[in-house]
Amino acid sequence: MTLLIMITLTSISLLLAAAETIPTTLDGPFKPLTRRFEPSLRRGSDDLPMDHPRLRKRNVSSDFPEQIALALSTPTSMWVSWVTGDAIVGKDVKPLDPSSIASEVWYGKEKGNYMLKKKGNATVYSQLYPSDGLLNYTSGIIHHVLIDGLEPETRYYYRCGDSSVPAMSEEISFETLPLPSKDAYPHRIAFVGDLGLTSNTTTTIDHLMENDPSLVIIVGDLTYANQYRTIGGKGVPCFSCSFPDAPIRETYQPRWDAWGRFMEPLTSKVPTMVIEGNHEIEPQASGITFKSYSERFAVPASESGSNSNFYYSFDAGGVHFVMLGAYVDYNNTGLQYAWLKEDLSKVDRAVTPWLVATMHPPWYNSYSSHYQEFECMRQEMEELLYQYRVDIVFAGHVSSQIILVKKSFDTL
Repeated sequence: MTLLIMITLTSISLLLAAAETIPTTLDGPFKPLTRRFEPSLRRGSDDLPMDHPRLRKRNVSSDFPEQIALALSTPTSMWVSWVTGDAIVGKDVKPLDPSSIASEVWYGKEKGNYMLKKKGNATVYSQLYPSDGLLNYTSGIIHHVLIDGLEPETRYYYRCGDSSVPAMSEEISFETLPLPSKDAYPHRIAFVGDLGLTSNTTTTIDHLMENDPSLVIIVGDLTYANQYRTIGGKGVPCFSCSFPDAPIRETYQPRWDAWGRFMEPLTSKVPTMVIEGNHEIEPQASGITFKSYSERFAVPASESGSNSNFYYSFDAGGVHFVMLGAYVDYNNTGLQYAWLKEDLSKVDRAVTPWLVATMHPPWYNSYSSHYQEFECMRQEMEELLYQYRVDIVFAGHVSSQIILVKKSFDTL
């Protein structure tokens, strides 16, 4: 099931400049300022096959970047991530050497003129299942480079890769967000959850891109790679029946690479922030969990005082976002709770008047399969959100609705 919410942000300064009264929700409903969603969206949808044109690896050298993605770091810096090399699937897999290729980003404010250059780090990971009939996986080389010194509300042009090969990407551009301010907001923010990689995913992402968001937030359940060998693709209807000796359910990691290629036309141009969902747990036989999520995505954890990629915060103009982890410790004696309390206490509502929280599972829902599933998390954290007057909470997990919302900023 896919949730897509588009919010159009109109700043107070623009409204005042036009000598208009700032509207409130009592003046609505308002006509949406987004493109109409495709009315024929199917209920349930088949997974896209691995040879689908939007999922296939390009016919170029494996040294060339693919799965390029942007993520916010600070108001003046951005993470650029990509993958090179070929992932390996089989019984015996040997990881690639991350040091065999460089991680570079060239960037500047003019097309073809890259005045700034940064280098970063690279890593690989493996997903291992030491049982007959299951497939081990080791990833391509995953690169993360932090580019800084960015000016607000400015278009930058960049290329990434290894210039010594040479294997640099084509030129791509992105626009930075406004600095934190009560009078400046991203033009449009898209919230999407429970995406997967189905025919409905194509409709959702195409619709999202047509609406030209400034920022994308994905509230968990990204690829559903953990279901591909059972109910997805040509999977078996009963995993335990087909693999009776397997101690754990296999997750088909090539779906992550396919998802990265599918999303690249969006994520390479628009900063995309993610938080983990239950389909990202992906336990290995050794007890390791969340390996794909942890290695593939750069998030501003340390920048926001968090010691974990499972929860963090960031600013987008006059909005402060807190991304909460529902699948790690959330008790009021734990690290996440202490971090959240500290983070919320530092928010200056004169600078970022809007305070938004996201998590994968909702605390309130009437869906029988997930009813009160995270009641414990609610009891631990809800009072803290009320105390610091969080304005909006976005979640996924159970919703299949499409919502388009126009929102202007009134005095809090």
